[in-house]
Amino acid sequence: MMRKASCVIRSTFLSILLGFSSISYGQTGSADIETWQQWQTVGEARLSWFVFDIYDSKLVTPNGEFEVNADVTPHPLALEIRYLRDISREDLLSATEEQWQKMGITAKKPWRDSLELIFPNIKKGDKLTYITDGEKGRLLFIRHDSDKAEVAGDVADQELNDAFLAIWLSPKTQYPSLRAKLIGWNQ
Repeated sequence: MMRKASCVIRSTFLSILLGFSSISYGQTGSADIETWQQWQTVGEARLSWFVFDIYDSKLVTPNGEFEVNADVTPHPLALEIRYLRDISREDLLSATEEQWQKMGITAKKPWRDSLELIFPNIKKGDKLTYITDGEKGRLLFIRHDSDKAEVAGDVADQELNDAFLAIWLSPKTQYPSLRAKLIGWNQ
């Protein structure tokens, strides 16, 4: 009985927390964010590891340009990733933390907790799209057998927003050729 009550309380707390995150995003997010599907492509790239294709990615912005700046996300953008293989939530989390470590970004425990709540288990053909207004972000999930985007969750922490996108867009990325293609330097 006590365990069930604890689960209900935890569940309620997380729902409230996620609700505040969504409200915060909706109140301060730019109207442009809602029209990200009409944005222009900056660049596209495929990530492969040895002979294995991992995903196809595409960066879009309202004007089709990426502003290279010390701030990784100085303006609205969306990063779309279509997976070419199954990947578990845990593998996504581990890969994210590994990339941060290699880039010298100190991950905070709340970051992992936030991503653990919003990262799905991926099946081949699934798509994740991360949309940001430059400060906050939203992760959308489109299943391989659907065209309907589901909101996986919101990121209200600007540091996490930047750290997450730094994996692909920072000059310190472990995949510089992928970055060059995404930001339109190497088409």
